[in-house]
Amino acid sequence: MNEKPVLIIMAAGMGSRYGSLKQLDPLDEYGNVMMDYALYDAYAAGFRRVIFIIKPEMRSDFEAKIGSRVRSKFETDYAYQVLDNLPSGFSVPEGRTKPWGTAHAVLSAKNLVRGPFVVINADDYYGRTAFESVYRFLTTCSDPTRHAMVGYRIENTLTENGYVSRGVCETDENGYLSAIVERLKIVKHDGGALIQEEDRDIFIPNGTIVSMNLWGFQPSLMREIDETFADFLHENLPINPLKCEYFLPFIPNKLINEKRASVSVLPTGEKWYGVTYKEDKEPVKAALKEMRGIGLYPENLWG
Repeated sequence: MNEKPVLIIMAAGMGSRYGSLKQLDPLDEYGNVMMDYALYDAYAAGFRRVIFIIKPEMRSDFEAKIGSRVRSKFETDYAYQVLDNLPSGFSVPEGRTKPWGTAHAVLSAKNLVRGPFVVINADDYYGRTAFESVYRFLTTCSDPTRHAMVGYRIENTLTENGYVSRGVCETDENGYLSAIVERLKIVKHDGGALIQEEDRDIFIPNGTIVSMNLWGFQPSLMREIDETFADFLHENLPINPLKCEYFLPFIPNKLINEKRASVSVLPTGEKWYGVTYKEDKEPVKAALKEMRGIGLYPENLWG
């Protein structure tokens, strides 16, 4: 395989629950943000190229706070998630301000991706071994129909301060993903978590595998995202023009259902940290400080 995996970081989200542009909110005294820790782990795993997906108006701040700092380690590119990046024949519905979702975010980078790629969220802590496992997968498997997802235990991905969104997974006896359902409201509960829906709560026990949007994709997946977007819009715009979202799990789900691809679930015991809510910030800062204290990270990440 000629192309090494490229890391795509989705950073164009609005941060609505957090209340500000949380992607650039410092989490230590050196000004490092959550992305710095992800990038440090990714570099240790072998990644050398990163594509940041942002809004155009974020470029100068992003370059000053992240891009310029990591350019000595990574080849860096920017892709822009904009509302009017739509297939021919479609236009932005009047009144729509919400981004089109995670699959649309990744699609923004299609002209910059030449080989396999890994996708993460900008505001999540994934853990060193998670990056190592997905990098190893993509550098040893060149089958265009075989993709990967790092699977987290639900109890390692919850906050004390409200609900989170997670892809709840089902796997088969061989460790392949058989289904993934995006659940938008999951809260902590004794022995596991509750999925809160309008008419009921659904309990899921500790040990349930969920997606944190850490995917390892062969190049073929970008083409699938591109070709499926128009179908998604045809189906969903008439129903929910202002808020429908094209989520990344839709595409591997579709390929699995059509028996055109497989997704290996790479299990991890890593604990997630994130700043979904402002109240999450201090506990996350304390956890990162502890990790620096035991030598998992240097005191100043980039020296």
